[in-house]
Amino acid sequence: MDVRTWGLVMEMTVGLGERKHMEAHVMAHVSGSREDALEELERRARSFTPEHPRSPKRRRLLRKDDGFLLVVDGAWQSYVTRFTVAELLEDSAAPKSAPEPPAPETESEAVEPEPEPGPGPDVERYADGVPVRPAWLGRDDLP
Repeated sequence: MDVRTWGLVMEMTVGLGERKHMEAHVMAHVSGSREDALEELERRARSFTPEHPRSPKRRRLLRKDDGFLLVVDGAWQSYVTRFTVAELLEDSAAPKSAPEPPAPETESEAVEPEPEPGPGPDVERYADGVPVRPAWLGRDDLP
């Protein structure tokens, strides 16, 4: 199975009258197959309640190749929310991962890596890898 990262994008009508326009944002990222991402996107599209219209008269959810369209008719006008799944190719704010060290060419060249300084692997960490409790907290040998 081909595992990729998919962005779940929502584009919706915001504003009223002449100031009505479309805005987009990424709701979430899903790792897995495109079908996995589409399933999650459909779940979110079905449960989404847009701010406008305030008194909906009719709600229609339509499937497209890459996602869904939610059309909600109000008393005076319709509002559209587009849900799209798209493959994530680049993210400038993604956490940086350490590059993999090159594999040794022969077993005789294999060297046991030195343990990294700092807290061990059983330390509670945030999602980005930073320890929740700093290693220096509670040490008596520090000024």
